[in-house]
Amino acid sequence: MSGIVVLGGGFAGVWSAAGAVRLARAAGRDLPVTLIDPGDDLVIRPRLYQADPDRMRVSLDRILEPVGVRRIAGTATAVHAADRTVTVVRRDGETEEIPWQRLILATGSRLVRPALPGAESLHNVDTLPAAAALDAHLRRLPDLPSDPGRFTAVVVGAGFTGLETATELVDRLGTLAGNEQVRVVLVERADTVGPELGPGPRPQIREALATLGVEQRLGVSLDMVTPDGVTLSDGTRLAARTVVWTAGVQASPLTADIPADRDRSGRLAVDEQLRVRGVPGVYAAGDTAAAHAEPGHPVLQCCQHALQLGKFAGHNAAADLFELPAVPFTPAPYVTCLDLGSAGAVFTNGWDRQVAATGEAAKVRKRKVNEWWIYPPTDDPGELLRQADYRFSVREIPTPYP
Repeated sequence: MSGIVVLGGGFAGVWSAAGAVRLARAAGRDLPVTLIDPGDDLVIRPRLYQADPDRMRVSLDRILEPVGVRRIAGTATAVHAADRTVTVVRRDGETEEIPWQRLILATGSRLVRPALPGAESLHNVDTLPAAAALDAHLRRLPDLPSDPGRFTAVVVGAGFTGLETATELVDRLGTLAGNEQVRVVLVERADTVGPELGPGPRPQIREALATLGVEQRLGVSLDMVTPDGVTLSDGTRLAARTVVWTAGVQASPLTADIPADRDRSGRLAVDEQLRVRGVPGVYAAGDTAAAHAEPGHPVLQCCQHALQLGKFAGHNAAADLFELPAVPFTPAPYVTCLDLGSAGAVFTNGWDRQVAATGEAAKVRKRKVNEWWIYPPTDDPGELLRQADYRFSVREIPTPYP
């Protein structure tokens, strides 16, 4: 049989594949599981705002090969729900139709790039190549002729990614600038920073920005980019050699191949078992799934939910094939941990984001999340399958530091 095909090698895809294998092993059944992704690595996307992004990846084969998941290095270009096949262009250029009995769409999301003059000059931290290009650009700055914007960075978007990028850039530029002045400017069209984070952590965020000297330009947007600066919607001109766009993401365009309802972000409507509504045999996980964590709270397009959604989707897709009971998606309590560079971090609990820790205590928690908990086990099939259980908590993973 053709078994389960997983599209996407990110967090949701990896844990979907592992979750399906785990249930099959527990049930004493054989189950072919195939994962399709153009890359060879799981990219640790939540860390791409940091320096040396090329190290933020883990070999997919070291994760999945030990549990018998077949991997195809190729790009899924079309999904055919009616005849249960997916068109894949392999790395060597060959096109192949891959059959499936159950499909898990976990192809993630991508940054929405703006249509404005000079947009081609914008950097981002959405993908590993983009983050590596930004890293290389920053390292070249000391070799450029001195000008007012050489060590100035403008970060557009003061959401989660924008805040982490801006605060991290203070130290990254400082390391390169020597005695020259560093300037980081955060641009946000809303009238406050972190608009989607709510009022809970906002005082701590503002304090951190003030401590680091990050300037805020609120209630304005980006109008134009040139190699040496930007123009804002209020007419302000800022000299800057580095401009980073972080505003807005959209679900993978493959979701358009599925004849189902989608939300404003392009995510597919799914039921509580993560089955795409009205499309038999198709599941969605991660940034392609418009799942609900609880009434009134759709999941966010973030790593925390991608891991959980993947485990549930893999379990339920396998259960469906074996005619075993499925389980409703029930995520762990929602938390956020926002990195604020050398000013520490802020850790919150719940959808109202009540602040639980700040400063160095929150920074330690952030390091545990980013540098340890979100990394899947490599070369260890037993531990991978243990963690692939949808009931598993990351708090069960020991960390190498307190």
